[in-house]
Amino acid sequence: MRDGVRLIAIAGAGAADIEETIDDIIVGDGFETDRFIATTSHEDQSIEEVMEFASSWDGGSSVREERF
Repeated sequence: MRDGVRLIAIAGAGAADIEETIDDIIVGDGFETDRFIATTSHEDQSIEEVMEFASSWDGGSSVREERF
């Protein structure tokens, strides 16, 4: 949030579980309304498809791939 992140798109096996964990950490119970980042999960899509999706999000000003 401090870095201006607006979208976290997760690809690969277990993406939905990781997305839910990120939502729990960042958004929590929703009490703090300024703590919001859009998250998406893409278990059955290639990294190229997910990068294309992320590039189209909010004007696609800056997309970065991180692997874990």
